[in-house]
Amino acid sequence: MRVSRLLVRATVGLLFVGHGTQKLFGWFGGGGPEETGKAFESLGMRPGRRHAVAAGTAEAAGGALFAVGLATPFAAAALSSVMITAIRKVHAPKGIWVSEGGFEYNAVLLAVLFGLSEVGPGPLSLDAALGTERRGLRWAFAELALGALGSAIVTAETGWGRGRPEGTEAAGTEVETPAPAVT
Repeated sequence: MRVSRLLVRATVGLLFVGHGTQKLFGWFGGGGPEETGKAFESLGMRPGRRHAVAAGTAEAAGGALFAVGLATPFAAAALSSVMITAIRKVHAPKGIWVSEGGFEYNAVLLAVLFGLSEVGPGPLSLDAALGTERRGLRWAFAELALGALGSAIVTAETGWGRGRPEGTEAAGTEVETPAPAVT
């Protein structure tokens, strides 16, 4: 199982890095922070650009750490947060099956993140090499709880997830508001 954990970590982690850099830099056919930000705005996540950068950073940094097996439960928590947010904001209303736009794929990724947090990143990891490996059922539940908390914080109605200001449209442009009557 030495190579298996490395293979799973590297595959999942590097794909997250790619997904994050789509948001951050527009690489691999991504929209970059501006286009991704517009998509986030349409989901009610405002300001969209800030959400795009936060999600892209969590995916790129979390994915890189997960791939090399460094700070594994914390890397998994960052990635779980993005997956939980994707389920809550996009996929849950569409059901489970990915063929219908559902959360099947996100759930698989959450299970992989949880599983590797429980069993640990393995001997072929930086955590093992540095003697900092954290693993076990408590760590797995902690990473999942931290991911859920992160998702809740970023999508809350205050702070990061604040809704659009009164007098603006979904795209964030100003709406003409009648001038108050002068008496």
